Amino acid sequence: MELKQLKGVLEGLLFVSGDEGLSVKQIKDVLSIDEDTVHVLLDELRFDYEHNQRGLSILELKGVFYLTTKPEHALYYEKMIETTVSSRLSQAALETLAIIAYRQPITKVEVEDIRGVKSDGPVQTLVSRFLIEECGRKETSGRPILYQTTKEFLTFFGLTSLDELPPLPEEGFNEAVQEADLFFSDLPENE
Repeated sequence: MELKQLKGVLEGLLFVSGDEGLSVKQIKDVLSIDEDTVHVLLDELRFDYEHNQRGLSILELKGVFYLTTKPEHALYYEKMIETTVSSRLSQAALETLAIIAYRQPITKVEVEDIRGVKSDGPVQTLVSRFLIEECGRKETSGRPILYQTTKEFLTFFGLTSLDELPPLPEEGFNEAVQEADLFFSDLPENE
């Protein structure tokens, strides 16, 4: 394979490796090339990114190489995040996600029993955003799909493990809320 083709393949490998990145050894093994050629390819990619007004760069951290965006463009990425309405989760999706996070693995029907409403839309939204995933089937009649949270869920909420989820309220919490609802429903509406 020509050097140009190898450079393109390496660029793709760095892209798909995402947050994991690639070491020189991994690149060498995947492309079946020597270490010197790996460094030549990395140097050429770096040059291309630095001298062609591109939006990407190659970052090396502790011997691992990552494809990243350029720090000088950070203002635009922040602006995009602020203006992207679709990046926010609806109340229904947040409720569904909370139930799955605390009760996983769980079926959609079990989520609906807890929420008291259909959850097809929220489940589909959460799957499409890679916050939850299918993790098998429950060994009951109909063998419904089980859902669990993903690594992206942890990243999205800044957690390193599910153990960092805040504790659930005590057992009597729901009863206290119901009593409060009854109390507030008895108050005159115009006060």
